[in-house]
Amino acid sequence: MQKLAMKSGKWLPEFVLLYLNYNVFDMNATIETNPLLDRLPKHLKQFIKPQDYSDYTPINQAVWRYVMRKNVDYLSKVAHKSYLDGLKKTGIEVDNIPSMYGMNRILTDIGWAAVAVDGFIPPNAFMEFQAYNVLVIASDIRQLEHIEYTPAPDIIHEGAGHAPIIANPEYAEYLRRFGEIGCKAISSDKDYQMYEAIRLLSIVKEAEDTPQATIDAAEKAVEDLQNNMGELSEMAQIRNLHWWTVEYGLIGTVENPKIYGAGLLSSIGESAYCMTDKVKKIPYDLSAANQNFDITKLQPQLYVTPSFSHLSLVLEEFANKMALRTGGLSGIEKLIESNALGTIELSTGLQVSGVFTKVISHEGKPIYIQTTGKTALASREKELVGHGKLTHAEGFGSPIGKLKGINLAIEDMSPKDLTAYNITEGNTVKLEFEGDITVEGEIITGSRNLQGEIILIRMNNCTVTHGETILFQPEWGVYDMAVGKKLVSAFSGPADVNSFDLITHLPSSTTIKAKHSAERDDLESLYHTIRSIRETKDLETSLAPVLSKLKAAHANDWLLSIEIAELLIDRNEPQLLEEVLIYLENLKQRRPEVAHLISGGLDLILTKENV
Repeated sequence: MQKLAMKSGKWLPEFVLLYLNYNVFDMNATIETNPLLDRLPKHLKQFIKPQDYSDYTPINQAVWRYVMRKNVDYLSKVAHKSYLDGLKKTGIEVDNIPSMYGMNRILTDIGWAAVAVDGFIPPNAFMEFQAYNVLVIASDIRQLEHIEYTPAPDIIHEGAGHAPIIANPEYAEYLRRFGEIGCKAISSDKDYQMYEAIRLLSIVKEAEDTPQATIDAAEKAVEDLQNNMGELSEMAQIRNLHWWTVEYGLIGTVENPKIYGAGLLSSIGESAYCMTDKVKKIPYDLSAANQNFDITKLQPQLYVTPSFSHLSLVLEEFANKMALRTGGLSGIEKLIESNALGTIELSTGLQVSGVFTKVISHEGKPIYIQTTGKTALASREKELVGHGKLTHAEGFGSPIGKLKGINLAIEDMSPKDLTAYNITEGNTVKLEFEGDITVEGEIITGSRNLQGEIILIRMNNCTVTHGETILFQPEWGVYDMAVGKKLVSAFSGPADVNSFDLITHLPSSTTIKAKHSAERDDLESLYHTIRSIRETKDLETSLAPVLSKLKAAHANDWLLSIEIAELLIDRNEPQLLEEVLIYLENLKQRRPEVAHLISGGLDLILTKENV
């Protein structure tokens, strides 16, 4: 493969042949995967879709090439040094849209993998992929009309934005850790509504010929939700942190920042705009968690981190405030408000996963918790044998805390203590907990953790009450009582991902593909001709007929004319080149909205500063 020259005059090392060109893509080629993908749980695999490379058209390839050439030229001046280094390490080519299979082969060397998905996926799932060191890539590519920016995630944003930076080990660990913590953040019901609304808006804005009324309605739905979110959930806050770092982060000093956020790295418009005084630069700290964003507009402010290690410090500072680490009454209340599958963990390590619907508190502490519907019990993220959703199909309830008048918690009792308090197999016992919770029944058996602490007591003929209120009665069957003096953690999702069927919450909308028409197909064929001439280094085929047909049938297209001009410079055909330049100058007058794009493309080729 031909080496590619950088603007500085130095040569990039020759890339390994990772990607298959549009013209020679073999649908029967052997697909090489990445061992990390084999570790993914099935509920994440539901979001993965095949990347059909043959779907990328010559125009798609030209869009990728233009953006990458512009980006590498400009970003070499303003991006963090990891960006250009990462392009080499991850094998991202300037001239070809990356193949997911090739990317996986090269990402293996830096401990990551990549998967293709259909647009936005739910935030919890997105972050959980990161926790597995898997980069999620929306495999669609923006249309030529949206070459500078699209609200929809696409392969330019993901492949050219995210992938190069993760080659930096410190940043990669931040991304993994962010996913690990972020996927445990508790959402509100409105968070999922917002996700669906943003996903739909990104789709209709990127799609061709969407009626303005449809776009207006989608924008209003997002705006209405933004104005009525109430108190920000953990997921909303950590999503903000993700936006202001991973997507739109700057690094360095406020006076001299560099770009590392993928949203900026992949936008030839906003990467330049963000460096102007029109965008306020703010030192990055925990306050960014409460700063909302609008995906449809240029960002009015950006946060600057002094280093990648500082990102991790802020992340841990935020995690310390999450229910994941604080537990307690507020943790269980967040799960109840979310109305979604979540988990609490007790001080013994017992984990209860289900939809939490009730908590009884006493002196600011939870003393009884209740789930409704299928529930599973686990320890160390592994479901306890005999305590899955079939056993606890109707829900699970249990007291939490210490026995009344006894300083020693059940979990801390020695065998002698347990005997003294009659808490042994075959005995009928009456356990009175602080907060007026009473459990009375015949002990069948107990389960212990690896440290020897009792984590679960099973009873027959059991009655559980809170004052005069009956919480469980013998007619309901065997009673399992959780043991734990404190609720130490609460987080989103199940403790054991295999306990529940998580093949749910698939997006209600799908991305809209480009329309086919005779005019579009004809234009694609012209792009294909020019691409083929460039790749085969064909110096014989005349470019005049292509230019003539382009001017006659596709007078609004601008990008192909730039590619023709590039070939004419290499061929040293000044007369036809002058004709193209005059045509492009006229096009700038007719279409002022793309004049800067034309100028930018010509700057690259006329000054020989192309990549």
